[in-house]
Amino acid sequence: MLSPVTSNRIVVLDTETTGLNPQEGHRIIEIGCVELINRRNTGNRFHVYINPDRHIDQGAIEVHGITNQFLEDKPHFADIREDFIAFIKGAELVIHNAPFDVGFINHEFALLNDQAGTIDNYSTVFDTLAFARKKHPGQRNSLDALCKRYAIDNSHRELHGALLDAEILADVYLLMTGGQSSLLDEGEVAGQESGRPRKPKLLATNRPPLTIVYGNEQELEAHQRRLDDIEKSSGACLWKQ
Repeated sequence: MLSPVTSNRIVVLDTETTGLNPQEGHRIIEIGCVELINRRNTGNRFHVYINPDRHIDQGAIEVHGITNQFLEDKPHFADIREDFIAFIKGAELVIHNAPFDVGFINHEFALLNDQAGTIDNYSTVFDTLAFARKKHPGQRNSLDALCKRYAIDNSHRELHGALLDAEILADVYLLMTGGQSSLLDEGEVAGQESGRPRKPKLLATNRPPLTIVYGNEQELEAHQRRLDDIEKSSGACLWKQ
């Protein structure tokens, strides 16, 4: 199985494009990045819209809602390249279906004709789709499916957007690979053994006294009737033993 990212600095990245294939001349029109350090969301973002110098496929517009008119006054990739490289340099990139986004980014680098190289020159890449397929074989592993599986609210996601999807993917990644770092120990990844984030324990000396609430006669009779019903339907009731 693919291993979760081990770098202290992670950049969760997503792009939107004019179409599906850079080899057919399609270009990047939006990049969204979210920074995690020690598996904590720092709030640091890189987000930019890009003028692709070509029309966007109608099918793509229906997915992300970005129009040609909206991008007319936006910078070109060459204008944002240095800032983008500075943001991702030295980080591990977490991307859902990484070959798609990496292919487009490398295509943009190639169009610059200035030896910008490829993503491999600046960052390593962790593909959450490949990881999810190994972790959840035979199941749907789209970003929406993972949100449902890990109980992440994405109800505000009516259309795809690079920054919004990167923020959602950051939550998915942290839960899918073990949760955020422990609040009590900066060096320990919470929930790494169980696959679920652990809650910090409350020290006994600081714990308030527990309140014990006893059922009244009516509640106890209702409880007993419920146990009787369980015993009749299943043949046994552990709570009556």
